[in-house]
Amino acid sequence: MAQDSKADYDYDLFVIGAGSGGVRASRISARHGARVAICEDYRVGGTCVIRGCVPKKLLVYASHFHGDFEDAAGFGWTVGESAHDWTRLIERKNTEIDRLNGIYLRLLKDAGVELIDGRGTLIDAHTVEVAGKRYTADKILVATGGWPEMPQIPGIEHAITSNEALEMMALPRRIVIVGGGYIAVEFAGIFNGLGADVQLVIRRDLPLRGFDEDVRAALTEELTKQGITLVPNTNIRSIEKTKDGLSLLTDSGETIACDAVMYATGRAPNTKGIGLEEVGVHLNKAGAIAVDEYSRTTVENIYAVGDVTDRIALTPVAIAEGHAFADTVFGGKPRKVDHTNVPAAVFSQPPVSTVGMSEEQARLTYDKVDVYVSRFKPMKHTLSGRDERTMMKLVVDAGSGCVVGCHMVGADAPEIVQGIGIAVKAGATKADFDATIGIHPTAAEEFVTMREKRPDPEDAAKAAE
Repeated sequence: MAQDSKADYDYDLFVIGAGSGGVRASRISARHGARVAICEDYRVGGTCVIRGCVPKKLLVYASHFHGDFEDAAGFGWTVGESAHDWTRLIERKNTEIDRLNGIYLRLLKDAGVELIDGRGTLIDAHTVEVAGKRYTADKILVATGGWPEMPQIPGIEHAITSNEALEMMALPRRIVIVGGGYIAVEFAGIFNGLGADVQLVIRRDLPLRGFDEDVRAALTEELTKQGITLVPNTNIRSIEKTKDGLSLLTDSGETIACDAVMYATGRAPNTKGIGLEEVGVHLNKAGAIAVDEYSRTTVENIYAVGDVTDRIALTPVAIAEGHAFADTVFGGKPRKVDHTNVPAAVFSQPPVSTVGMSEEQARLTYDKVDVYVSRFKPMKHTLSGRDERTMMKLVVDAGSGCVVGCHMVGADAPEIVQGIGIAVKAGATKADFDATIGIHPTAAEEFVTMREKRPDPEDAAKAAE
C-alpha cells in the first residue's frame, strides 16, 4: 500500500516478536522518539527468558546439588539423607519466569511501546495483521527467533524438545536425549544430576560438533565419568510406545528402552507462515532471513534481528543487533554489530566456554599457529576426591603473537572466559597474557601462566619421516 509520509502510518516501527532482540529494538527505538508497537503470540521475553537460557540455567543449578552433597564429605561435612522434588523445582522455576515476564512487560510499558497480543503476519511491506486487525508502519522489524526441529520419523509424536522438557511435571526415570549440540549436553547434565538414567545418542563420534577438538574430547570424558551413557555414530529410526514406556529403534537394528525421549537436533529460524516471501523478503536455504550488515532484508523498509537471521543464535547477539538497528534507523547513529570473537558458553557439567577460533579454524587461517594446553585437577577436588579435570587452551597466531582462541572445560569456565573475551576482542598478544600476574589460587590464573607450547603437528610429522 502506498503512503505519502510517515505520519500516514499507524506507527514508525512495528516489531514482530517480543523476545530479547525485539524488545531491545522496540525500547531503544521508542527512546529515540519513534512510535512503536510490538506483537507477541505467546509471552513477552522470548526463548531465552521463557523457555531457554534462564529456566535451563535454573535447572542446571538444581542439578549441581547432587554432586555438591557428595563433595561436602571431603571437607568434613556430614550431609543427611536428601531427596529431590522435581515438581517443586518446576513450580519455583515458573514463579521466577512469571516475575521476569512481568519485568519485560513493564519495560515495554515504561518505554511507551504498545504491546499487541497475537501472531503477526505480513500483508505487504508496510502492513502487519494481528488477530484479524491490520496495522501499518513505516519500518517493520522481524524478530521471531527460532524453534526446535525434529526429524519426521515414525513415532516422533512421542518425543519432546527442550520446550516440553522445561515444563514436565514428573522427572523421567530413564531418558534418551538425541543430539550432540549444546542443548543436548546441557539437558543430559540436568537430568543426570537430578537422578535420571541418561543416554545421549549422537550421530558422530563426539558431541559439540564445530567446537575445538580438545574441548569435545575433554567434555566427552567428563560426561562419561558422571555416568551419562554416550551412544555415538547412531541415528534413531523409529519410536514406539510400549506398556513400559518407549522403545527406540536405531539404524544398527538395536533397541533402546526409556521413559522419555528428548530431541535436541537443532533449531530452525521461525519464518514459516508469516508472509515473508509473499512480500519479497528473501530466505536462505536454511529458511533464515537474509540481511545485510545493518540487518536490512531484501525489502528496503523491513529488517530482521536475532535467531531468525541465523547469524549467531545467542541472546546477547540478538540484543546487540536490536540495539544497533534502533540506533541506525531511528537514532541517527548508523552502526554495525561485529560478529567476530563472540564469547559463548555451554552449561554442561562441567561447563564449556570459548571465544575466538578453534585450533582447527586457526590452522586454516594462519601460516603458523602456537597452541598452549593445560589439564589439571581443580583444587576443590583435591579434598572432595572427585575424578574431574579441567582443560584450558590458548590458540595463538604465531606471526602476530595475538591470542586468536581461548577454550575451557571446567568449573566457572563461562565466568572466566567472559573476561578473557575482552582481551581477545582487544587483540591481546600471548606476551600480554604472560605479562599479566595471575590471581592465586584460581583456575583462571592458568591462562596467564601457560608457557610450554604443544609440539606442532607438521613439525612432528617431518621429524618422524
